[in-house]
Amino acid sequence: MSGPYGAKSTTDEVLNGVNLSGKRILVTGASAGLGVETARVLAAHGAHVVGAARDLEKAKRATEVVRADAANGGGLELIELDLANLASVRAAADKLLAAGQPFDVIIANAGVMATPFGRTDDGFETQFGTNHLGHFVFVNRIASLLKAGSRVIALSSAGHRFSDVNLDDPNFETTEYTPFGAYGRSKTANALFAAEFDRRHRDRGVRAAAVHPGGIQTELSRHMSDGDIEALVEQINAARAQGAPAFEFKTIPQGAATSVWAAIVASADEIGGRYCEDCHVAEFVGEEADMMSGGVRPYALDPDNAKALWARSEELVGERF
Repeated sequence: MSGPYGAKSTTDEVLNGVNLSGKRILVTGASAGLGVETARVLAAHGAHVVGAARDLEKAKRATEVVRADAANGGGLELIELDLANLASVRAAADKLLAAGQPFDVIIANAGVMATPFGRTDDGFETQFGTNHLGHFVFVNRIASLLKAGSRVIALSSAGHRFSDVNLDDPNFETTEYTPFGAYGRSKTANALFAAEFDRRHRDRGVRAAAVHPGGIQTELSRHMSDGDIEALVEQINAARAQGAPAFEFKTIPQGAATSVWAAIVASADEIGGRYCEDCHVAEFVGEEADMMSGGVRPYALDPDNAKALWARSEELVGERF
């Protein structure tokens, strides 16, 4: 049963009464914001959390609260993972495969947003390479550790509405770069990855879904000035339907709630292959809907688009899954 949850539900409310003792859950981006809160609430309910982070020293400091709140046998271990470097991605995956311990859930939470134009260590546009390709290789490489009944949750965003993927020019070699256009491509890719991963693995009892955490002020917005954020909020409110309430940022516990809901509480058949927000499955919306009114663009879950992205991603990383 999914429960009476919504936009203001928190992680603690979603997991109220849930015992995760004996569960192993991997969370990427466990050094700040949503990743730390996700790890905290899972460990507090008894899960053994494997937190992946690029900067292990930062992650150790940030996750002190996770260790402090751990209960019912819950705990935390950290692994190094730089999603912008495929050598690091493969090394982290190989380490987990060598250990051979299965996972009940993988939450692909890490990411960057609205960065200046740049490239990853492997030459990919920063946001597409980090948010999508890094997770694409990492999750696929450790997919054998997902047992029947497990789930993969990929953090997408309402930002997917900025743009569909561009498989002809994923690295902005011929098209004009804009920070949010690139972010939109990467977040659409996250949703398409979840849809195709679900299609490929559901027959063995492994499901996947994409989630939009909501608008939250975390380190994700570090490339935006206060003025940029204020202007974006003004733009969102100007586009809202007449009479609609003004946009409000979620708290971090509210923002992480949908990840936890989809990973643990919702039924697998309800969320499998879908896009979720505010602790429910989102409906399809057209171009007329404003950025933050809810819903998912059809292209972000289109089966053919998902298959094409998968094939193009394999070409880009030089590895087939």
